Amino acid sequence: MSQENADFIVIGAGIGGASVAYWLSRQARVIVLEAETQPGYHSTGRSAALFMESYGPDQVRALTRAGIDFFRNPPAGFCEHPLLTPRGAFVFAGPGQEAELDAHEASVRATSSAARRLDAREAMEFLPVLRPDHVIGGVLEQDASDIDVDALLQGFLRGTRQHGGRTVYDAAVTGLSRSGGQWTVTTARSVYQAPVVVNAAGAWADDVARMAGAAPVGLVPKRRSAFLFAPPEGIASSHWPLFLDVQESFYIKPDAGMLLGSPCNADPVAPHDVQAEELDIAIAIDNIERMTTLRIRRPAHVWAGLRSFVADGELVGGYDPKVPDFFWAAGQGGYGIQSAPGAGRYYASELLGEGAGALPALPGFDPARISPARFPC
Repeated sequence: MSQENADFIVIGAGIGGASVAYWLSRQARVIVLEAETQPGYHSTGRSAALFMESYGPDQVRALTRAGIDFFRNPPAGFCEHPLLTPRGAFVFAGPGQEAELDAHEASVRATSSAARRLDAREAMEFLPVLRPDHVIGGVLEQDASDIDVDALLQGFLRGTRQHGGRTVYDAAVTGLSRSGGQWTVTTARSVYQAPVVVNAAGAWADDVARMAGAAPVGLVPKRRSAFLFAPPEGIASSHWPLFLDVQESFYIKPDAGMLLGSPCNADPVAPHDVQAEELDIAIAIDNIERMTTLRIRRPAHVWAGLRSFVADGELVGGYDPKVPDFFWAAGQGGYGIQSAPGAGRYYASELLGEGAGALPALPGFDPARISPARFPC
């Protein structure tokens, strides 16, 4: 069995692992181990990501803001096309939901200056497919943007490779041990050694932690289903924002000439190659047809992805409090894509011993609030 050495071994080639590896590879030897035959198979590659400064809990928002410049001005050669495309996001409310809409507006305005409150008439003019009896108004987040997820992921992996790092596919970790200041990571075909292991295994991060002798952080993978359907004939929809009701019973987003719908579900499941449940799709279709004039005869494509959360909803990033040189980059929830440039750069600065001071100012960011040390052992 062959053996390779590096400065850092990153377990997982989803957006979390790829972003950390990208920044580390500029100064260190990095090997990324991916269990699947392609990167981002379970979560990243199934995401319909939107960049929204207002989305997520406080620390997610801080790290999302830290990556804005990267998204808007990626390094030369990182990608062929812009990573962000203007889209907008619109949340509407129905009768009796005024307080919920007020709370949403306050949340958006706390981070974005591009928020606009629409009354019922304006909302109907803006999105004529909404049913009048289900709309009292809405909030438009004008600077929300589509993210080219594949370009972002491939840019991170390509950059890692260009800096001398490499990604090994079909390399599920079967063993982790530490001796003499070195981690030994075993796969079916090879053995890898490095002083530091980065746990970016997504829904499997707690399983990897157990192999390393670390306590799990209570990660819960949750299924999110989605489907594509044809837009209504005779109505231009490509310019629509992503839109959803304030109680998040569905969302819709234009996608390559089709409409992407989702029930916004978050169903706890064991980590596996998740598939959409028929009931999830049926519930979403019922809600969409009840609140809009859209009709969905048959989805053109149906799928699901995993979004992994810990109890407080924040990311999990930092050195394990008990196991030396075992670093967490997990618990990304539904925010992993938009937070990846900022979070990956922060994690790399910690791993390289630079500290947060090596980054531009991160207003509102508190490393202790994403540290794995915040969980009871």
